[in-house]
Amino acid sequence: MCPSLGCACPMRPREKALTQGVHALTSEELLAVLIGSGAPGEGAEHAARALMSAFGYDLQALGKSSIDRFRSTRGVGDALAVRIAAAMELGRRRWMAPPQLGAHITKSSDIVARFQARLIDRNEEEFWVLALSRSNTAIADLQVSVGGQSGTVVDPKVLFSKALTVRAAALVLVHNHPSGNPRPSEADKTLTREISRVGKALDMPVLDHVIIAGKRHFSFADQHLL
Repeated sequence: MCPSLGCACPMRPREKALTQGVHALTSEELLAVLIGSGAPGEGAEHAARALMSAFGYDLQALGKSSIDRFRSTRGVGDALAVRIAAAMELGRRRWMAPPQLGAHITKSSDIVARFQARLIDRNEEEFWVLALSRSNTAIADLQVSVGGQSGTVVDPKVLFSKALTVRAAALVLVHNHPSGNPRPSEADKTLTREISRVGKALDMPVLDHVIIAGKRHFSFADQHLL
């Protein structure tokens, strides 16, 4: 509260949110609202500034961080670490929203829109298959494997077993590169050729293979590699 009626004290984040809406808050102020109160002798805004500084003021790094990483920051205990991690996860889930089955898939941007939010913050490589009907509508999103930062092992037998279970007529392959580089490796190209060959034999063509790396992507179909 201002000590006198005539002062021009800056508005605290909570009051600012109530009067102007949360969209008016800076990232630091949003974090201060989550924190609520800082360590003894330090306000929430000071704690928020310290936390943002610890992550280089990078919201992507903050969003990808773990509870243990938050706890290693000065002034962040178990309860606060969980609260921040939960807020980040809630935002991520809201962004990714459940993909709509029956959606018509016509281009690589449709695939990116469907999978990017799901894969953008993953620190390990995941391989998915989008199963399509004969009219190229989405039937199912099938997770095939999860690996480490440098790759994941994909068994074509497992992949096609999952696809046959949902009676897919065509497939789109999707995986992420945690490195941030969307360019396919030689292993990616070899795997794509192998799966495409088996798909043709089963009358289940592979229409595209999309690699998602943060906000960038690579489409085999767009580059005429299929």
